[in-house]
Amino acid sequence: MKVVVFGLTISSSWGNGHSTLWLGLCRALAARGHWVVFYERDVPYYAGARDLYALPGGDLVLYAEWDEDLRRRAERDVADADVAIVTSYCPDGIAASDLVRSAPRAIAVFYDLDTPVTLSRLRQGETLTYIGKEGLSGFDLVLSYTGGAVLDELRDRFGARRVLPLYGHVDPDVHRPATPAPHYRADLSYLGTFAADRQRALEELFVEPARRQPDRRFLIGGAQYPHEFPWTANIHFVRHLPPHEHPAFYASGRMTLNVTRAQMARRGWCPSGRLFEAAACGAAIVSDRWEGLEAFFAPGEEILIAQSGADVMAALDRDEAELRRIGAAARARVLAAHTSARRVDELLAALDGARQPSTSRESAMLEA
Repeated sequence: MKVVVFGLTISSSWGNGHSTLWLGLCRALAARGHWVVFYERDVPYYAGARDLYALPGGDLVLYAEWDEDLRRRAERDVADADVAIVTSYCPDGIAASDLVRSAPRAIAVFYDLDTPVTLSRLRQGETLTYIGKEGLSGFDLVLSYTGGAVLDELRDRFGARRVLPLYGHVDPDVHRPATPAPHYRADLSYLGTFAADRQRALEELFVEPARRQPDRRFLIGGAQYPHEFPWTANIHFVRHLPPHEHPAFYASGRMTLNVTRAQMARRGWCPSGRLFEAAACGAAIVSDRWEGLEAFFAPGEEILIAQSGADVMAALDRDEAELRRIGAAARARVLAAHTSARRVDELLAALDGARQPSTSRESAMLEA
């Protein structure tokens, strides 16, 4: 197949969770002989921290603006595509959606990698760059990075005809056990971009244990942390780690913390890409709790759950052998169920289900 994607970014992992996920999917698609053309607006903050300039098994189209020349090029690509996908936070998602939904043969797909945030913003009446007045009607398939009740809302409130979850995943060739690095040494680590709606949980599950255990070393890796973040003397910071550094980061801590954005945690069924990446590296993970977590990892066996700072401190008191056992169990679960290759299997099955001559666009063409 030829797959055309209009997304936020695949070239840079700076400050976003989209690029690593898309790169894993594209590599897995290429391994099956499919070709991906990825359209990404070339913006300074991604250009300054770019992880790749060419897409393995596909084409990366970096463009300055959605002008007439770019629209014509995109129209040609979509015209002979088998699948055309628009993602959440695509800067030109509305224009791309118009083009995708009018394509004569491609399966039109919308993939929301930020569903609870999208729904919250739509309910508040915000104008989005990636969903227009038509909502999600006209797409043959809508995929959601989170599951549960949000799938019903996408269908009932925003007009999606066919909705399925496509959860996060990991490329085990990129994220795997590694040799520890002294500069990433920590009793508890946390890797993630700063987000205001994660701050309360991060303070409870990370900052408070650091305050109460000054002899232990805590480490944060990520981008966009403000100066006023409540740092303590034993919280160390690494600004933005590219994906190739993640394995050493995870290998160097006794345990790593997973914290979910508040809007996603409230809805549940929201495993982050970071969760799968840490597990693939064999890290012992302590995570906040949300509905559906046990569908992805077995609490107490493959992952530890914390609802308070005291829970985190109790987890840190576990012996090294037990933490290694939990990390190994999490890695085994990821390799069996949560790799990019497994998600591509699910994506292809979803596309097969959407590839029906009875879709509204094709039915209209047949009747004409």
